Amino acid sequence: MSPTETTPLLSARGLRKSFGDQEVLKGIDLEVRRGQVVALIGPSGSGKTTVLRSLNGLETPDAGTIAFDGGPEVDFAAPRAKAQRFALRDRSAMVFQHNNLFPHRTVLENVVEGPTRVQKVPRAEAIAEGERLLARVGLEEKRDAYPHELSGGQQQRVGIVRALALRPDLLLFDEPTSALDPELVGEVLVVMKELADEGWTMVVVTHELQFAREVADEVLFLDGGVVAERGAPAQIFRDPQGERTRRFLDRILRPFD
Repeated sequence: MSPTETTPLLSARGLRKSFGDQEVLKGIDLEVRRGQVVALIGPSGSGKTTVLRSLNGLETPDAGTIAFDGGPEVDFAAPRAKAQRFALRDRSAMVFQHNNLFPHRTVLENVVEGPTRVQKVPRAEAIAEGERLLARVGLEEKRDAYPHELSGGQQQRVGIVRALALRPDLLLFDEPTSALDPELVGEVLVVMKELADEGWTMVVVTHELQFAREVADEVLFLDGGVVAERGAPAQIFRDPQGERTRRFLDRILRPFD
C-alpha cells in the first residue's frame, strides 16, 4: 500500500473549543481519507457544527491540530494559529444550512465569485466552469436568476455548485437540508449522493439518518462535545455499543414505539 493510500486527507487531533464558560469541544479526533464520506450525527448542541467550522478555519479552536495530506499541522495552541487557519480554506469548501447566497447577485455571479476573487481564476474560465456545474445539477436555465426567485432546494443546489466551483479537496456540509420544506429535501440529497458516488471527499453534519446509513463510509456520534461512538453505518445503526447512542437513535428512528 502506497503512502498516499495510508495517509489521511485530513487529520484532526484533540480539538477543543469553549465559548465563555461552555466547553463545546472536549478533544475531538477525526480522520478523513480521500474519497470517504464521514457523517457527524448527534443531538443539537453536541458540537457537530463547531467541528465542521473548525475544519474550514471559520472557527479557531482553543487547542488541537489539523493537517492535510500529512503536511504541516495547524497547531491552534501556537501563536500564529489564527493566521494559519486561513490556509485550511484553500483545501475545503462549505455548504451552509442557510445557503448564504449573495441576494443581489445572480446565480452565476454567486458561483464565480470565489474562483475569480479568491483564486484569481480568469473570469471566462470561471463562467464556463460555473455553467457546466449548474447544468450538472439541472439549474442551467437559472444562471441569470436571483436567489429570491429560486426554491429553497434550488438555492441549496446553487450553494453546492458554489462550493464545487472552488475545486476543493474536501466538501463540508452543515445540515444542508434542515431549513428546507420536506418535499425539497430529496433533490438536495440526490445531488449529495451523486457527489459521493463520484468520489468526492465529504464531511456531512446531518439529521438525515437514512442518508448517513446509505451513503456514509463512517459515522461519528457526537454528544456533549466528545465523539461518543464511531463506526461503519451498519454497526452504528444496527448495533450501537453506547447507551447514549441507542437512546438517540431510538428517539429519531422509532419515536412512537
